[in-house]
Amino acid sequence: MSTSRARELRANMTPMEVRPWKRPRTLRAEGLHFRRQTPFRGYYLDFVCFSRRLVVELDRGQHSDEPQEAHDTVRDAVLKREGFQVLRFWNSQVRENMDGVMYNIRLSLEAHAAVQRPASPPARRDAPGALPIKGREGEPS
Repeated sequence: MSTSRARELRANMTPMEVRPWKRPRTLRAEGLHFRRQTPFRGYYLDFVCFSRRLVVELDRGQHSDEPQEAHDTVRDAVLKREGFQVLRFWNSQVRENMDGVMYNIRLSLEAHAAVQRPASPPARRDAPGALPIKGREGEPS
């Protein structure tokens, strides 16, 4: 996967890719960052938010053809194994219902944020490289 190819894809985005790209950028104020045409595990991801593990793909008509559909199924499985959720939208959905597309993206982002991650176990005092744990005033540390 070449970075130069990714740059070429970003420079030559289709009109259906340009339109939604402007909307996720507005999520930066909320601390969310989307990258576009990003190489990852042998694929180019249309839009990806790594912090929320969300991939957004915009599909044209050829994605309904058997060979492309099979390719997309394998690709989605690879991304799922890497912990990503993949949202796919048809170009017609972007053209006719961009608010609905953004609504679904936002729902997925919020759902991922709501997932509780287990807290890290406390460091053992005797673990190699562990920092000393200070006690409260008057308590031995």
